[in-house]
Amino acid sequence: MSTQSEEPRGAAAEGADHGDAVRAETVQRLERAMGTLGTAAVARMESRLSWFRRMSAADRSWVGLVAQSGVAAFVDWFRDPGRGRPPITVEVFGTAPRELTRSVTLQQTVDMIRVVIDVVENQVEELAAPGGEQQLREAVLRYTREVAFSSAKIYARAAEARGAWDARLEALVVDALLHGDREEGLETWGSALGWSRTPVVAIAGGLGGQDRDSVLEDLRAAARRGGHDVIAGVQGERVVVVLGLAENTAADDGGARMRAAEPLADTFGSGPVVVGPPVADLRAAGGSVRAAVSGLRAAVAWPDAPRPVAAEDLLPERALEGDPAARHQLVELIYRPLLGAGSPLLDTLSVYLEHASSLESTARMLFVHPNTVRYRLSRIAELTGHLPSDGRGSFVLRVAVTLGRLSERAGTAGR
Repeated sequence: MSTQSEEPRGAAAEGADHGDAVRAETVQRLERAMGTLGTAAVARMESRLSWFRRMSAADRSWVGLVAQSGVAAFVDWFRDPGRGRPPITVEVFGTAPRELTRSVTLQQTVDMIRVVIDVVENQVEELAAPGGEQQLREAVLRYTREVAFSSAKIYARAAEARGAWDARLEALVVDALLHGDREEGLETWGSALGWSRTPVVAIAGGLGGQDRDSVLEDLRAAARRGGHDVIAGVQGERVVVVLGLAENTAADDGGARMRAAEPLADTFGSGPVVVGPPVADLRAAGGSVRAAVSGLRAAVAWPDAPRPVAAEDLLPERALEGDPAARHQLVELIYRPLLGAGSPLLDTLSVYLEHASSLESTARMLFVHPNTVRYRLSRIAELTGHLPSDGRGSFVLRVAVTLGRLSERAGTAGR
């Protein structure tokens, strides 16, 4: 009985020793071929992966180093499979800089893994010791599976960290634009966020009690679907978005910025959504941001305002709310042109507004024919862009003329 029980154990021990010997010989062959395998993998990438050929020389060098490290780590693990799961993250991906995850996507990493697998599998017969072919194939499959899992984890962690960092940087940019400071760093910050588009507009709206992270995510997704660059931040209950408009958009095309803002409007909470004026680039975006935020504060005074509404359409409300830039614009864009056209236009407008927009009453007060009044009102509309006979237009004109006369008095007092 004792002899019979010892024979199987002896056979098993002999089989294990044989397997270890085969493995040891395979390891020696792999070690001799490591440099060749890494070089072959890089050459295969260059021939099969177009995106790899377009990479910079530095990034291609890092990718080649990752491939070489992957082969070396596999050989080290294959030598002692009793260690359990191979420590892929440190041994393979630890050789490359973290910035490489910005140059190489997860899908491209998977493509690289497939190339390396193909290179090794195609040489199994030459690399494995006699009788160790199946052993090597199984080890390659297990190892490459672990590489794929580790790649996904690395990219997930990198995306999470980059997302948190980008969110903080976006909030810093929005704050700098709103308060008009640290403008010297805007271009650098924008470049770090991948900003490239011009012209630029700002959009301001309310959070409306929604989850801030969800709102920002939805806004970014909607903007990118339109082909725009986007920077977004939340300040209390206010959301500010800066858009780098898609290519082929003229900086002075007001319709283009409103069309860009419309798909984003529903993402904000309830209440007004205000679009600032277009500016040339990110460095000049502070004016658009401040106009949009000023308009958002003042929009409560115009309940029937469209959504979204241009900040310039809220100039009288912004001026009454205390925005000096809006006051200046009303004076320069409306009062000064009327003043320069001569007293008949200003006098006609004043009388017309004071007499409830009555054409006949204005003509009687000015001792002119009603057709003369009509002509002067049409000239006022041409100069200012606002119809005196329109309810909204008459309000804008009244505020602008009032502010203009106050500015004239202030100028006289200053002299």
